[in-house]
Amino acid sequence: MPEDLDLIFAPEESLPTVQRAPAWKVLIVDDEQGVHDVTKLALRKFVFEAREIEFIHAFSAKEAMEILEHHSDIAVAFVDVVMENDSAGLDLIRHIRDELKNSLIRLVLRTGQPGEAPERKVILDFDINDYKEKSELTSQKLFSTMLTTLRSYRDLESLEANRKGLRRVIESSSEMFRPKMLQGFIQAVLEQLIAVLNVQGNSLYGFCDSIAIERRMSKNKIEVVAATGKYVDAIGEDLDHKLPEDVNLIIREALDCKSVVVRDEAYVGYFKPSPEREDIIYLRSNKPLSEDDADLVKLFLQNVAIAYENILLRDEIEGTQRDMVYMLGEAIETRSKETGNHVRRVAEYSYLIAIGLGLSEREAEILKVASPLHDFGKIGIPDAILHKPGRLKEDEFEIMKTHAIMGYQLLQRSDREILKSAAIVAGEHHEKWDGSGYPEGTSGEDIHIYGRIVSIADVFDALGSRRSYKEPWPLSRILALLERERGTHFDPTIVDWVLSHVDEMTEITDRYPDHQ
Repeated sequence: MPEDLDLIFAPEESLPTVQRAPAWKVLIVDDEQGVHDVTKLALRKFVFEAREIEFIHAFSAKEAMEILEHHSDIAVAFVDVVMENDSAGLDLIRHIRDELKNSLIRLVLRTGQPGEAPERKVILDFDINDYKEKSELTSQKLFSTMLTTLRSYRDLESLEANRKGLRRVIESSSEMFRPKMLQGFIQAVLEQLIAVLNVQGNSLYGFCDSIAIERRMSKNKIEVVAATGKYVDAIGEDLDHKLPEDVNLIIREALDCKSVVVRDEAYVGYFKPSPEREDIIYLRSNKPLSEDDADLVKLFLQNVAIAYENILLRDEIEGTQRDMVYMLGEAIETRSKETGNHVRRVAEYSYLIAIGLGLSEREAEILKVASPLHDFGKIGIPDAILHKPGRLKEDEFEIMKTHAIMGYQLLQRSDREILKSAAIVAGEHHEKWDGSGYPEGTSGEDIHIYGRIVSIADVFDALGSRRSYKEPWPLSRILALLERERGTHFDPTIVDWVLSHVDEMTEITDRYPDHQ
């Protein structure tokens, strides 16, 4: 992020009317209709932070429990002590705190029989926020109680939102092997930013809308990569397609001046993590942003930018590693006079199968990167054998078989997890389920799952591809062979999965056709 993040407070102009914020939910639990009516009447015009009150009514503790099961966002509950029995209200409070584990809702205990629930004992023994006798609940007292409890609820909700958002940022930044890791990190940043500003987000925390925009110079494209609130549908779209005109204009203003723009309720943060990339964070809240708010966002984004740039660097390094692995695999393929996208297809098949079998995203991604080196050992096979168009003689085939152990020995020297996984793949992808494969004659589940997956992925692709010594097989013949070799050559579980997901396999075949 550039050091110069001067704020530009743009001239005021008319903006579209901001949508109404959702009401605060207040639960009244009392078996007397009159108490409900008086409370509603006294607070009918109550507004806190531009949000009105939505009353929810329960006439017994049991009814309140059912309501609370479906409304976890109730801010305040006024609870009578004596209802269907003398301790119904206290039992309800215990249920809320101990069973529902709801520590956010503010609980105000009300009683017309203080002798049944002495104030000192109740406050000491129960997690309540206020204790009132019904005789003292004047209009002014109700107003004061509502104001203080809502302030408390707002602050606790903000802390909880901050905790959840921070956890999302930490989790996203640690999941380096996820294909959409960068988008996940940006989405978490938006949610954390909402919490930092102490506002409420539509999608997670209530009322706030935010967008993350990316512009890549090489593509000449401005794209929405993450969003919350009403802009979620714009994710993946060009800037011009889904966003309102006023939002579009202020974002382009920030891109043009390469600086932060603040206008009323809107904040647009600009940073440039690399020469080829510009990023925008747009935030719109339900209240105007003060200079303190803007400074807070600026500080937050400066700190986030460090992690963001590290993620981009890690992404670039991993992308380079993947490309180098593919190029190595393709170089070996070319030396074998097998032109095309064989190693890319095997990588994609392997990833698809791994995910389908229940391997973790990380394991599947490692296998995807490692599998292109399954024939790495062929670099040590003489050209006369490697390029022979006809069937190999027995002694020639014995030499050819050494490529498996040779690939394993070359790759296992590395301490890198991907190359160690590639060594497993190179050494075991010619093993067979019944133990008749090579180089070790390993059988069943003693063959590493990576080897079992790449074995079927390699054969599936090789049979369907043109080679110097054969024409491609039709799909029906390939599937018949897999069925026939189920439990002998191939792991039966993997065969069953492939046979039930043929369309997904052939989509990969079509996506990476052989070069003509």
